Amino acid sequence: MPFGLFCESLSDLDGMLPFHMAISFVKGMTMKLDTLPLVASLLGTVGAFDCSPASFQSILPSNASVTFAYPIAQGNSFQVPVSDIAYPTSPTGLRAACAIQVKVPSSATSAYSFGLFLPEDWNGRYLAVGNGGFAGGINWLDMGAGLGYGFAVMSTDTGHNSTSGDGTWATNPEEVIDWGYRAMHGSIVLSKAVTESYYGCNISYSYYSGCSTGGRQGLKELQLHPETFDGVVAGAPAWWTDHLQPWTVKVSSYNLPVTAAYHIPPSLFPIIEAEVLRQCDPQDGLVDTIISDPDACDFLPETLLCGPGVTNQTAAKCLTSPQISTLYNIWQDYVDVNQTFVFPAISKGAESLWPVLLGGSEPASLGVQYPQYFLGLGANWTYHDFDYATVQLADKLDPGNATAGDFDLEPFMKRGGKLLHYHGYADALIATHSSLYYYRHVLRTLVPRGIDVSDFYRFFLVPGMGHCTGTSTMSNAPWYFAGPNQAGSISTSLHSVPGFSDARHDVLLALMAWVEHGTAPESIVATKWRNDTLQDRVLRQRTLCVYPKRAVYRGRGDVDEASSWVCEFPYKV
Repeated sequence: MPFGLFCESLSDLDGMLPFHMAISFVKGMTMKLDTLPLVASLLGTVGAFDCSPASFQSILPSNASVTFAYPIAQGNSFQVPVSDIAYPTSPTGLRAACAIQVKVPSSATSAYSFGLFLPEDWNGRYLAVGNGGFAGGINWLDMGAGLGYGFAVMSTDTGHNSTSGDGTWATNPEEVIDWGYRAMHGSIVLSKAVTESYYGCNISYSYYSGCSTGGRQGLKELQLHPETFDGVVAGAPAWWTDHLQPWTVKVSSYNLPVTAAYHIPPSLFPIIEAEVLRQCDPQDGLVDTIISDPDACDFLPETLLCGPGVTNQTAAKCLTSPQISTLYNIWQDYVDVNQTFVFPAISKGAESLWPVLLGGSEPASLGVQYPQYFLGLGANWTYHDFDYATVQLADKLDPGNATAGDFDLEPFMKRGGKLLHYHGYADALIATHSSLYYYRHVLRTLVPRGIDVSDFYRFFLVPGMGHCTGTSTMSNAPWYFAGPNQAGSISTSLHSVPGFSDARHDVLLALMAWVEHGTAPESIVATKWRNDTLQDRVLRQRTLCVYPKRAVYRGRGDVDEASSWVCEFPYKV
C-alpha cells in the first residue's frame, strides 16, 4: 500500500480526527498486530522529516531556496519578519508547528516567496489564504487562523514587497504576472509537495480562503486550474480588475476637487449615513439599525437640503443642492460611451467606508496608480486625464492576466469543487453588485446547459458588513463568520467562532461539511460581539441566506437571535 493511500485511510477513521491521533491509533494496533510489517515500516517514516532548512532544501527544486525553517512551540507566537510590510502583525497563541519560508524564481527578473505552517497535529488537509489590494507580503496572520483548525496552511507574497495601497512596483511585467496569478499557483503546487513530503502522506482535501484581492485569487485559481482546490471561500472578490481599478478613479473624481461647490467634506459623511439609515431601515419591514436590502430602499436625498442662511453645514446636518447631485453620481452605475456598462454603484448604507475612496484631496492610490504603473501611463498621469479610453486600455492589456472574468465554472463543478462566495452590502471599496454581476453571469453561462449552479456554488449577501470585515457603529450588524481576514481583525490568536465553532456559524467549516459530507449550507449565522476586540458577549446574531433568498423576521422572538429569522424568496415561487 502506498503510504499516501494509507494516510488517506487514516483520515477516514473519524472525519476530523487529527492526523497525529490517527497515527497513534494505528501504532497502538501494530503493537498487537505484528502481521502488518508494511504498515509498521511505513509508520517509521512519520516524523523522520525534521523542521530544519537542510531538510526542506533537500526536497525543493534546485532553483528554490529555504529562507528559514524552525519549530514553533505550542502556545507561542510567530514573529513576522520586519521586511513583510504588508502584513506586519504577528499571530499568537499558535498550535505547535513548523514555520517555513521558501523563495522561488518565476522568471529571469522576478521571484516569489511563500510561507507555510505545518502543524504537529495535522488534520490531513491543506489551506491556502489570500492577499489584499496591491500587497506584496506573506499573510502570516490569516495563516495563523488557518493553523488553529489544524490545516497545513500557505500564503504567497505575490512576487513583490509592498503595502496594499502601493502599486508603484508594477513597472516590471513579470512581477505583475506573479501578482495576477502565477505566484499563487506556483506557491500552491510547491507548498503542497512540501506538505506531503514533510508528513509522508497525501493531502486529503485542499481548501482556499481569501477576501478582496484574496477573493479574486481564489476565483482565478479555480478558473485556470479547477483541479487545485476541493473548496473555495471567496469574499468580496476584486475579480473585475480591469474595470474595478478604473472605476475607483471615476468614483473618487465625483467628489473632487475639494474646492468644488459639489464637494462633500468627510465631516458630512456620518450625516448622510444617519439619514440613509433613518429612511432605509424601516423599508425592510423592521427597525433594527440594519438595512437588509439597500436595493429596495426608495431614498429621497433632498431631505438633507440646507435651509436658508446656513453657515455651518455639519452643525446643521445638511447638504447643498450641488452636493445632492454628487450623491446621485455616487449611487449610480458607471456607464460610459454608447451606454457601455463599466461597473456598478456603491450601495446605500456603505457611507462609513466612504473616506477611503471619497475622502481625500486626490483619488485613492488603488485607483490612480493602476493607470500610472500597471497600464504604463506614467507617474505624471492624473485623474484629470481619465476617460473611457483608460477603461479600454485596461480591457486590452489586463495587466498580469489578473481579471478573473471566466464565468464558465463547469470544469470546477465537474471535478467536484464547491464555491462559497459572499459580499458585504455595506462595502464601499468594491461595489457589492460586482459580485452579483459575477454570480448572475455564471447562471447565464451554465443554466442553459442544464446545470443546477446551486449544486456547487452558493452566494451570500451580508447586510451591514463592510469590506471583508466589520460594520459601522450606527449599524452594529452581525458580520463575523470566520471568513478570511475576520479572525485577525479581532484577535491575533483567534480562529473559528468562539462559542459557536460549527458549520452553522463558521463559513470554512460550512465549506468543509459541504465538500466532505455533502451537506450544502442553506444559511450561515453571522455574529456581532459587544466588544469585537474581546468577544466578551454576543450582541446579536443574524441569519445570512443563500441568494436570492432574504432573511425575514418571523414576527416573534428576539430580533437579535438568528432563530427569529427565516430565509425566504423575495418573490413568489
